[in-house]
Amino acid sequence: MSQIFEMTLPIRSGEVDGMGRCKASALLGHMQEAATGAAEQGGFSRESTLERYGSFWMLTRLWYQMKRPLLFSEALTIRTWHRGERGASLYRDYDLFVGQEHVGECVSSWVLANIQTRALHRMSQVAELKGTDGGTYCKEKKLHKLVLPEEMELVQKRMLHYSDTDMNGHVNNTRYADFVCDALSMEHLSQKKYLSQLQIGYLAECKPGEQIHLLAGQQEDKHFVKGIDEAGKSRFEASVIFGDVSP
Repeated sequence: MSQIFEMTLPIRSGEVDGMGRCKASALLGHMQEAATGAAEQGGFSRESTLERYGSFWMLTRLWYQMKRPLLFSEALTIRTWHRGERGASLYRDYDLFVGQEHVGECVSSWVLANIQTRALHRMSQVAELKGTDGGTYCKEKKLHKLVLPEEMELVQKRMLHYSDTDMNGHVNNTRYADFVCDALSMEHLSQKKYLSQLQIGYLAECKPGEQIHLLAGQQEDKHFVKGIDEAGKSRFEASVIFGDVSP
């Protein structure tokens, strides 16, 4: 039986930028809450998977596309579902609405990692996932590793702190969106533009006390950001497309 989870919440003052538009990190936070609610509804929450499988959910890739910016005080409705239990990763899809207006969509990819070894758990072994996918709602988009420009410029060195962390003790996935937006100096973005597409690949865990170097580059209309550690190992990669705000 298909399971669709839905939640509605307002865009609050602390979640918008100087133009009154929802920040990418806040939007990712809302979708993370929706994914948490859906997992709890389906019986495969973090607590359940830790108890039954010794594993916890890790986000590996995420992409979203917005038709327009989300604005302060608007009520955002998120509908989400998963695609089924094939392979070692689980796709979760989202549709975003303001009232009856479809304003955007998202696709994310998750894995179940052993809490001790980080070894991946096969989704086919998670009984709670069977027969609870989104059925005809499921999207077809797949998320692949980004192909970054050969030439990328170091734009920032950033220390990671306690305030960046989540309940797993590593940097919260929403914070990477802030890293990306800061690396692209979005405070200088024209009011005629907005962040219409974002994809992030989470390559390795980041922890407080570490320093990451943020590199930026561009190919045509697509901007790229890569985070590497002091040894040169890639920790995350991202791409951004800016859209035009309708008059």
